[in-house]
Amino acid sequence: MPIAAVPKAHVTGDTHGAIKMVADAESGRLLGIHLCCHRGADVINEAALAIQCKLTVDDLASMLHVYPSMAEGLRLCAQGFSRDISRLSCCAE
Repeated sequence: MPIAAVPKAHVTGDTHGAIKMVADAESGRLLGIHLCCHRGADVINEAALAIQCKLTVDDLASMLHVYPSMAEGLRLCAQGFSRDISRLSCCAE
């Protein structure tokens, strides 16, 4: 998912980068998360915890995240497994 899809990236003025999630096709269990973006280091602990706790993309997609925040990008990316995130009605610009 392009980081430009995360409202907080527009607030900070840095929309370069991406979030990539890898999940098991059958169970939806998260297998890996890559953050290549400004402030990615602030979010990677949540990603690691999600993997360690054997969460699924549905688990992460349904969790509440502060708006706007870079961590919200994890939720948006997880939601992208089942819906078109470009059609969500949310904007910080």
